[in-house]
Amino acid sequence: MIESIGEKNWYDRYYKVMFVIPILLLISCIIYLSIFYSANGDFFRKDSSLSGGTTITLNIDIDSGALQNHLTQTIPDVFIRKIEDISTGRHIALIIDSSAEPEVLRTAIEDFLGYELTSENSTIEFSGSTLGNNFYKQLVTAIVISFALMSIVIFILFRTFVPSVAVIFAAFADIVMTLTAVNIFGIRLSAAGIAAFLMLIGYSVDTDILLTTRVLKRKDLSINQRIYFSFKTGIFMIATGLSAILPAFFLVTGLPDSFRQIFLILSFGLLFDILNTWLTNASILKWYAEKKEKR
Repeated sequence: MIESIGEKNWYDRYYKVMFVIPILLLISCIIYLSIFYSANGDFFRKDSSLSGGTTITLNIDIDSGALQNHLTQTIPDVFIRKIEDISTGRHIALIIDSSAEPEVLRTAIEDFLGYELTSENSTIEFSGSTLGNNFYKQLVTAIVISFALMSIVIFILFRTFVPSVAVIFAAFADIVMTLTAVNIFGIRLSAAGIAAFLMLIGYSVDTDILLTTRVLKRKDLSINQRIYFSFKTGIFMIATGLSAILPAFFLVTGLPDSFRQIFLILSFGLLFDILNTWLTNASILKWYAEKKEKR
């Protein structure tokens, strides 16, 4: 099988076509995010930890739909998340998020329940809008700086324009596609979610650096063989990451919502990384290496 990889095969004929698939997906994501930004004034939805507001967690099992209808009569921006045990369907908690002041949201919930909220049946968290916005700006700044530093390190490591740009492009596409998926699923990002995107930058470049290093520096194998062996190692890395993240997201009950958001964002990012590394980056590197060897 390894010998056949070096011969003229389907990959040699169609690798440029496969390159088009993630490019079209990335363009679609950019268009979606542009439309989303024009409609919402930001690239994603923020929860109260970033925009400011109140989060009340109810440890009681009630009709979330009826509560939503009741609260929206007086409070326009209410978002309710229901947490259940995946295996048994047992109710765990109800999380109510709004920009309203704590007393306003608490009173509206008590009107629906017919009794007072206490420390035994609920928890209340409040974040001021100024603090939340400042925290949000700092996190976004941290992401931009991290991406810039990562790009500098990549250029220093490979010292070649095309392979370096390919690695950076793949990491950028991972972030854009993951952010699009987050918006499509209606997820409101918390501070932990922003931190997950910071982690995703590191996860994204791991397989790209592995692929680029082997394709450019190993001369004892054909280009296809270098890509093939990198693919086996890279897919094993991604599968290992997903096998650790997904069970924690689906099976572990009682996790804080911020942890679940981190796991979900990393899962999206790792799945998109398969496309962007092994279709986009691998195709660019194959074209570049073949052109360089013909000189």
